[in-house]
Amino acid sequence: MPDRPDHRPTPSGFSVPHVVGLIREAVPPMHPGGRPIVLAVAAAAGLVRAVTGHGTVPGALATAATAAFFRAPRRVRPPVDGVVLAPADGTVATVSDVLPPEELDLPRVPMPRVSVFLSVLDVHVQRIPVDGRVRAVVYRPGVFLSADLDKASEDNERNAVVVESTDGAVVAVVQIAGLLARRIVCQVKPGDEVAAGEIYGLIRFGSRVDTYLPPGSRVRVAVGQRTIGGETVLADLPPAGNG
Repeated sequence: MPDRPDHRPTPSGFSVPHVVGLIREAVPPMHPGGRPIVLAVAAAAGLVRAVTGHGTVPGALATAATAAFFRAPRRVRPPVDGVVLAPADGTVATVSDVLPPEELDLPRVPMPRVSVFLSVLDVHVQRIPVDGRVRAVVYRPGVFLSADLDKASEDNERNAVVVESTDGAVVAVVQIAGLLARRIVCQVKPGDEVAAGEIYGLIRFGSRVDTYLPPGSRVRVAVGQRTIGGETVLADLPPAGNG
């Protein structure tokens, strides 16, 4: 009887590298801004376990939940031009024509604004809405009202990024801190070349993101609709030269 081989072929599709790859695809990466928080929660959980001898499971769950909050999943932008992509995951809270905040240095005429509310369960990274160049980044201190209130757009702490698209249209995205949020992270600066769908910032805990669109844009979302940052088409830009 012939000797049995020492190494049998692995069943098709099953290998350690393949399994590791599937796990990496299933578990989204973490935004760097969340790492200090996750490490702090893990350290606190470890300290409680060392002092009391208990709390392993609650500590592990708290650490995992914190890590999940700062997830930054991969997204695929739709193959369309002349559109504005949603800068955040969440629920459309308001769609209205308003005067832009003065700090944006935009024409003082009504323009479409789409506000997306992020609950504590939503992905909290923000994404660039259009291909182009960052024209301005403006931070404004403020209060911490509940982000689902309309006046949060004017009163809350916020950070605005104004982007001039490759077609000349100007789109502004404003990160707004909420009732629980106490930290806004922004990774871009004036002059940076940016691409639609790429991550540029983070708001820690419940918050809101406002997008100001050029007059003449056609909004393609409705109040109550869920958005996926970097994938949902928020609006069609007006023809080049009219924005």
